[in-house]
Amino acid sequence: MIFKILTKLKRVISLGDKNPYYNNPFGESPLATRDEYLSIWENAKNESYPMIDEYELNMSHKIDSNWFHKLALHTQVVIKSSKICYQHGRILFSTLCNYLENNNVKKINILDVGTARGFSAIVMASALDKMNVNGEIITIDPLPHHHKMYWNCIDDLESKKSRSEILSPYNQLINMYINFLEGEFQYAIKYLSFERIHFAFIDAIHKYENVIHEFKYINQFQKLGDIIIFDDYNNKLFPGVVKAVDEICQNYNYTKKVINANSQRGYVVATKY
Repeated sequence: MIFKILTKLKRVISLGDKNPYYNNPFGESPLATRDEYLSIWENAKNESYPMIDEYELNMSHKIDSNWFHKLALHTQVVIKSSKICYQHGRILFSTLCNYLENNNVKKINILDVGTARGFSAIVMASALDKMNVNGEIITIDPLPHHHKMYWNCIDDLESKKSRSEILSPYNQLINMYINFLEGEFQYAIKYLSFERIHFAFIDAIHKYENVIHEFKYINQFQKLGDIIIFDDYNNKLFPGVVKAVDEICQNYNYTKKVINANSQRGYVVATKY
């Protein structure tokens, strides 16, 4: 049933050439040299994150470091003004593994809001694979999956690529667990049907209204112990996210675990009680 729903969604939501995200949203040429991307990557790898180290230890599950950083090189290392930090991947992996270890779930449904280059979806798929659990990750973003373009990443130096080509080394995980949906969240959800969303990651438009809207959709399909992880919990940079998450945890029976990677990046693990 779910594949029929997803096929319909792709046909209806895909905007083709009318989608503004097909029109080189990251530029019409590579933004940096290979050495520049590699330098950013090395700096990110060498940063220390004691709070995340402690959280990972408490969850009793740790992602393979070499695999993790290699994925990040192609999907998280970009040119931007703020420091590169992809530590949400460690939180997603360890939290999801811990959830699966402590809950008797035969098949898990995961919703990922904000695919971007696919980093988070691949990380969560690797957690399902490690724990040998059947599941489905539905990841939503207006960015196209099969359209060739520049992505502001190291792969741009080879040629324009589609997201599917950038992620081709992870096709085994993708084929087992992931469905990529093209479209804005508010339209995409009209074509989805869930009985339950066990686990979700919200990392799309960082505005109060969008976070609340995405949460309210997810909340109606969650039960005791289910989890939502929010990215970019930082009052200086994203006050709308902080306002929304604080209201959610205060008014909708979710615990709030705040994890700070650095002064610019914070995350919240919210568990329904």
